[in-house]
Amino acid sequence: MSHSIETRCIHGDVHKFREDSRAISFPIYQTASFSHIEPGHNGSGFDYTRESNPTRSRVEETVASLEGAADAIAFSSGMAAISACFELFRPGDHIICSEDLYGGTVRLFHNISEKNGLVIQFVDTTDLDTVRAALRPSTRAIYVETPSNPMMNVTDLAGCAALAKEAGALLIADNTFLSPYFQNPIALGADIVLHSGSKFLGGHNDTISGFLCAADQDLADRVRLISKTIGNTLSPFDSWLVLRGMKTLAVRMERQQQTALTLARWLSEQSWVKKVYHIGLPDHPGYAINARQSRGWGSTFSFTVDSRETALKILEGVSLITFAESLGGTESLITYPLVQTHPDVPAQVREHLGITDTLLRLSVGLEHEDDLIADLKTAAEG
Repeated sequence: MSHSIETRCIHGDVHKFREDSRAISFPIYQTASFSHIEPGHNGSGFDYTRESNPTRSRVEETVASLEGAADAIAFSSGMAAISACFELFRPGDHIICSEDLYGGTVRLFHNISEKNGLVIQFVDTTDLDTVRAALRPSTRAIYVETPSNPMMNVTDLAGCAALAKEAGALLIADNTFLSPYFQNPIALGADIVLHSGSKFLGGHNDTISGFLCAADQDLADRVRLISKTIGNTLSPFDSWLVLRGMKTLAVRMERQQQTALTLARWLSEQSWVKKVYHIGLPDHPGYAINARQSRGWGSTFSFTVDSRETALKILEGVSLITFAESLGGTESLITYPLVQTHPDVPAQVREHLGITDTLLRLSVGLEHEDDLIADLKTAAEG
């Protein structure tokens, strides 16, 4: 029997993994090693926690269930998951990437991936003709964020999947902003889906984690070997925190996105706001594509204000909303991408993308919408 996604957030695929103690809250197996019954046989399937651990296996199976993946591998951070993903490639391989990406991902590509001989090309993946024109015989992957960070650009996942398939390349999609509750790239043709589990999956701003979900078991096995070898796997306690957080994923996503849309509409009416980048607003250029390929618009969006002074006034003046990096948690956070998430992106690229000193990114939590509006109004207008 196939259960709804709301049920799988809590139970995963219950037929796949049973725990002998019958505890309601899955136990934290805080151990480095597992005893063996005899040489070559340990009786449990677990040897050493760097390689595998029951708590980590449980959270991996739950995430795989939510994404419709053959398997999921849990990492110590989202960046660790992306780093392991790029170990699949060899010097000379060409990777097409969305030009608007999380700044840490850009830093990884420029400082590590290119050093290792990969050829990284940033293009506007919202334009399929541009993606098609960028394909080369050496192209091995198309890497996208949709919606993107921080400009909320929307890429056609099915369209990119078709182009990748024609080229014999992988489609890799970062699904952090919408989570598997609202979007499932594998169902649209993606080969790999990445998550910063620190965000919506964990959902409480209290742990760092990452996940790589693979559509194909052979591909997942290759990544699991990389993970075991490098050793950047998720700890048992952090695995449990994400597992606990995902139990409320459905209700959090629904409530947070409704509040975020209310705030986006309100901001659109303020004289000190120049533009709101929210994929749930019909005037967003990616609105129709997102509506076709997802079930929602999430609770993170960006907006520009009329001056740098106004931006700084808001950042310094909010009291309920926290001026901090990250997103997807129960507390609302406001971020200044120029100096927090994207300082390592070259200045000319930031300017081209619209990451200026007037851009703010808002991650809406579970506070009441009236309180959040009052906080923004007081900070901006005094």
